[in-house]
This record gives sequence, structure tokens and C-alpha cells, in this order.
Amino acid sequence: MYPVSPQAYDRAITVFSPDGRLFQVEYAKEAVKRGATSIGLVCNDGVVLVAYKNTQSHLLVPDSMKKIFEIDNHIAATASGLIADARRLVDIGRLDAQRHKITYDEQASVEQIAKNLCDLMQVYTQYGGIRPFGVSFLIAGIDNGVPKLYEAEPSGALTGYKAAAIGIGKKEVEEFFEKEFKENISLEDAIAMSVKALKKSGDLTLKPDTVEIAVASTKKKEFQILSNKEVEKFLK
Repeated sequence: MYPVSPQAYDRAITVFSPDGRLFQVEYAKEAVKRGATSIGLVCNDGVVLVAYKNTQSHLLVPDSMKKIFEIDNHIAATASGLIADARRLVDIGRLDAQRHKITYDEQASVEQIAKNLCDLMQVYTQYGGIRPFGVSFLIAGIDNGVPKLYEAEPSGALTGYKAAAIGIGKKEVEEFFEKEFKENISLEDAIAMSVKALKKSGDLTLKPDTVEIAVASTKKKEFQILSNKEVEKFLK
């Protein structure tokens, strides 16, 4: 019997390799690892999302590069990987949130929206003729006064976190959180800690134009994207 080349398994999403791997899903995860770092952190009175925008040219308009997306008033997400894929999934998440609101006259939960997106991402790992989404999300929000944070992976896996990172600096940021994270800190301290963690993710040029921060408190329950002046205060 002739040996089978690994290429026989990485050209089709529906074929497992002999050791149980789906190479196309793993390649999608590699696309995420090459993306700019994004961070999520849950604290005592809210949740924080911080994203780095990799502006490689001074000719770019930073405002045109969005890394944090509002899905509903109380739910937002940040992505790493193929941002074009992220925009498509965000649009689907927004429709799910609106359908739930119209049908049940109540806001959808963060977990429900995250699960719906993960279900769709998982479907794209099962059928021939399509490819997995090359993006991971940190989906955050407030459910009944409780801050929540979830990570959605290209495989469709969903995991809840107190603090997490995706993208090229994931390892360094999560090592920092393992040592420094505390649940009982204030929202302002959580923003400062997230920015400090972002600085650990590599030799980045952190400026108000390249860092995006969104916060939701358990009191207001709505996401607010900080202005450049507010971001600059935390960078200092």
C-alpha cells in the first residue's frame, strides 16, 4: 500500500487526517495567530475590550480600520484574523439579536449570540466547497447585571473567560493575566490593566489612533467606545 501524502488531507475540509486533524481548520487558526492582538477582561463592575490596529502606513486612515463591533446595545465583539470574515459574522450576530428582540420583546443574552455564531462557524467546518472562517472573536456584554466574556474559535468552539486574548500576542498577554489578574478591580483599573497587557504583546506603537477601547458597566449596561482623548489618558 502506497503512503498517503499529507496534501491529500489538507485540500478538503471534510477529510480527517489519520491522526484525527482537520488541516483547513488548523490553517484558519494560523490566520488568527497572525492577526493583531485583541484583549477582553471582566472586572467587578463591567467588561473591557481592547484592540490594537496595525496601521502599517501613515497614509492609512485609522478610523477606517474597525476592530471592535457593536452587536447590540449590551453586546460587543473584537476580532483577530481576517476582518472581512469578522464583518460578515457580526452582521449575522446583529440580525440574531434583532430577531430575538422582536420575537420575545427582550434582549438576547451574550451567551446565546456567542453560541449562534459558533454554531455557524462549526457548520463551515463540515461541508465541501466552503472554507472555515479565518477569524476568532472575543464576545463580551452584560447579562442581567453580570459581565460576560466568551472566545469563539474558527472550529466553532466556545469558551467563557475572565480574561483572554487573541491574535499574535495571545501567549504573552495571557501569561501576564495569569500573574496579575484580579476579579475585584474597578472598571477603570481593568482598562489600565488591559492596556498594560497589550504593551506586553510585542514591540507595538501604542497611540490613540492605533488602540481601540470599548467598555460596558453593570450600571449602564451599554457599550461605549472611548474617544481618542480618553484612550490617550490610559496610554500614559
